Amino acid sequence: MPRTAPKPTPPPAPRPTPPLTPDASGLVAEIEAYLASLPAPARAPEPYAVGRYGSVLRPWHAGHPLPRATLLDRALRRPARPVPVTAAEHLDLASRYIAAHGWLQGAMWDAAGRVCLLGAQAAVLAHGFGTPATVRTARVQLMEVLHATGRPVRSPDEFNDRPATRQVDVHRLLERAAARAARLGL
Repeated sequence: MPRTAPKPTPPPAPRPTPPLTPDASGLVAEIEAYLASLPAPARAPEPYAVGRYGSVLRPWHAGHPLPRATLLDRALRRPARPVPVTAAEHLDLASRYIAAHGWLQGAMWDAAGRVCLLGAQAAVLAHGFGTPATVRTARVQLMEVLHATGRPVRSPDEFNDRPATRQVDVHRLLERAAARAARLGL
């Protein structure tokens, strides 16, 4: 009987490779580790209030009563008494004012309504929230935070107008100064 060559065995079927997903590649873990190493972003004041029927834009002074002129104020044609606020509340209102109207460097305000740090403090005072003494106390707190964080400047306005300063830096400064003032009961 003639010898026949054995039939070649077919190559093994390729094993299906599992699909490569971002989780399997370690990419997600690497990105999460990188994001965790970044400093926490400063939270800008929330301009929206969320209620039962959705969200609505709230004014920068929400949570504080508006100054109301009494009958005597109107008869004597004098402005209403200012709404009493603490230095911490004043700093929070200044941050909310900047968030609502926009931020500016190199001037107190512009035609579009944007303001610098000093302009925001002046606007909060002009709208009837606090007194000049409140503003002075708040500015002392700003200076304390600036010096404590290694940024010796002559005034908060100098910090505002530095080319490297961004709006988020101003909000962060106001937030830290407000927290410090609240701790001190100012």
